[in-house]
Amino acid sequence: MSLQSRNLFRNPAAGFIASVLLVLPAQAEEAGSSADPQERSKAKVHILEGLVVTGSAEGIDEVGGSATFISKEEIEKFSYTDINRTLRVVPGVQLQEEDGYGLRPNIGIRGSGSDRNNKIVIMEDGVLMAPAPYAAPAAYYFPHMGRMESIEVVKGPAAIKYGPSTIAGAINMFSTSIPDNEDGSISGSVKILGGEDATLRVHGYAGGWMPMSEAWEVGILAETLQDRTDGFKELDGGGDTGYSIQDYLGKLAFRSTAQSGLRHSFEFKVQRSDEVSDETYLGLTPADFAANPYRRYAASQVDEMNVEHLTFQASHRVDFSNDLNLTTTAYYHDTKRAWYKINDARLTGAPAWTSISSIVGDPVANAAELAVLKGAAGEIRVRNNNREYYAAGIQSVLGSSFLTGNIAHYLELSMRYHEDEEDRFQNDDIYTMAGGVMTLTTPGAPGSQDNRVGDAKAWAFYIQDTIDWGNLTLTPGLRYETIKLRQTRWGLADPGRTGPTTVTENSVDVLIPGIGATYYLNDEWQIVGGIHRGFAAPGTGSNSDAEKSVNYEAGFRYGSGPVSFEAIGFYNDYSNLLGTCTASTGGGCAIGAQFDGGEVDVKGLELSAGYDVAGLLGTGFSVPLGAIYTYTDAEFQTSFNSGFGPWGNVTAGDKLPYVPEHQLTLTAGVEGETWRANVIASYVDETRSVAGQGSIPANELINERVVVDLSGEVEIVPGVSLIGIVENLTDEVYNVSFDPAGARPGKPRTILGGVRFTF
Repeated sequence: MSLQSRNLFRNPAAGFIASVLLVLPAQAEEAGSSADPQERSKAKVHILEGLVVTGSAEGIDEVGGSATFISKEEIEKFSYTDINRTLRVVPGVQLQEEDGYGLRPNIGIRGSGSDRNNKIVIMEDGVLMAPAPYAAPAAYYFPHMGRMESIEVVKGPAAIKYGPSTIAGAINMFSTSIPDNEDGSISGSVKILGGEDATLRVHGYAGGWMPMSEAWEVGILAETLQDRTDGFKELDGGGDTGYSIQDYLGKLAFRSTAQSGLRHSFEFKVQRSDEVSDETYLGLTPADFAANPYRRYAASQVDEMNVEHLTFQASHRVDFSNDLNLTTTAYYHDTKRAWYKINDARLTGAPAWTSISSIVGDPVANAAELAVLKGAAGEIRVRNNNREYYAAGIQSVLGSSFLTGNIAHYLELSMRYHEDEEDRFQNDDIYTMAGGVMTLTTPGAPGSQDNRVGDAKAWAFYIQDTIDWGNLTLTPGLRYETIKLRQTRWGLADPGRTGPTTVTENSVDVLIPGIGATYYLNDEWQIVGGIHRGFAAPGTGSNSDAEKSVNYEAGFRYGSGPVSFEAIGFYNDYSNLLGTCTASTGGGCAIGAQFDGGEVDVKGLELSAGYDVAGLLGTGFSVPLGAIYTYTDAEFQTSFNSGFGPWGNVTAGDKLPYVPEHQLTLTAGVEGETWRANVIASYVDETRSVAGQGSIPANELINERVVVDLSGEVEIVPGVSLIGIVENLTDEVYNVSFDPAGARPGKPRTILGGVRFTF
């Protein structure tokens, strides 16, 4: 636990913003009262929620940049708890799987790099959700997909609304909303699924809005996700390789009625989750993967991740008029995690340890150490990656629509104060390996491996004007971030943190402009384009420059009845690409170190199309078809030598690792009023795990693959449905990664069945 105070409002800057937010409503009400209601009604701008970009599938056309909205109905088709599977329908997204379940996803957008999502913004309900998004953006926590109601993914100029990173894009996940029934009743759902590997998944929620008085209504929601499995991998000597998750969420809300005059809404949200997963960074050599891709070496038998996460969030929205609104949210997150996992091995009495990435990366030169991983006599060093994070902040968005002549505007002014912290207090334990069994012999003292705290404080300001002028919509925006980063290190023999410290400080001030444009040729065709500055801050203790780019996009959209089509070309021109060493990258670099990659060009094409052929076939049910394609070409433009494992020594023209050139997802379904069946097939081109060009060496090749999922649901009586799901229908065997230490498999064919109750 850090010695620093965790009280956000002890910071004088935070107190100032709270004071400003109390003054804003009075000023805004006065400003909004002078406009003519008849003139205001002429504005064709739709006022979106103050903390989201789209909010619905219908809002896509009004975004100043590329955006995809995945609705509740789409998510329910496959009941995924794996965010990787869910995001396959989003063009421009690269997914590097890791554990087969999506517990620790690696998501990139438009070639940004996928390791630990550290180049994209992850949010839940419009709030930054990484454990420490400024101080440690690559930290391991991701909201559980199984309790999400919908998702928006934004790219291009639309991404600068969120920050701090605007390099690639943002993913905003929407938690279950409070049911809003006209009769004021309570409603909800309970879904129970079970299947192979002793998988059991229960997701349920209940809630509703009820009158308190003529002027006020109260809303409540209670929700839980219980998810467990024994896992699909086969541990030498036996044992589980799965996980257990318990996730709870509660909401309490109040809103004024039309009779109250000024419209207010308040929502208080608390969420807590606990995860225990028997996961490891230890993969397989290529030969062992070919023999049995689902094997796990004996040396990973004590590997286990424990995560506790807690969120408090309070939101307020006031509509002063039809043309003026203010949304304010305060939030606090606390994440505790300890991943106890193998780090390296040696022969008994040997002077030096050999990292697991080196052992499986060169099994011939390290044959004796590889035998230790498989159970032969030797020593294993296991690292207790014990860390604690917190993040807190307050953000507010003031929105106003008005006319200047015959030009309609929707102006957004936003500010956010945020602070976060990563506390590392780690140690190494030494085990002996004998006959495939590990025995603890030398426990390490807490803090003896890593003893440091990184913290960040940031102010962010944002202004955007959506300008409608005839058939043209322009969305110029400007973001300003001022960030202070600090890293404090204590001695490894100073667990009480009483001695001298080494303090490294860094500060960043950056302006991030962008503009999007949409031209409506008619009701069916739109031409879209945009340009914005990409930015990602350096880490605490880093001497590297910030990551910077200039990003361009252009294309068109078409929509008419059952037919939709979109084509967007993009070009991201990096002046400096950053690589961050994490435990998940492997390569033997110092954790937290950053590497300058120089100039990089990423260009590509995103296509998406949908067509319901029911009218063409004359059926009495819906037959939706869809296709999503992404082409990406990502190359280094300069030559340099790097100590960053995924890059190595780079020659100009080398392709970036883990960026497939081609990706294609096809969807199809047949859907009646009380039944449906859907299939999704996803193709991912071969890619390389280390930067390079030409043919890919076998020990760096991630093979191409096609993964097919099938689902069906039928209502047997009102409110009761049977569900069947087959993931990886063809039982495709594929390697998803060589990082950080060896080949890792995707999930094999898995069959689940269950029931859904709605009331």
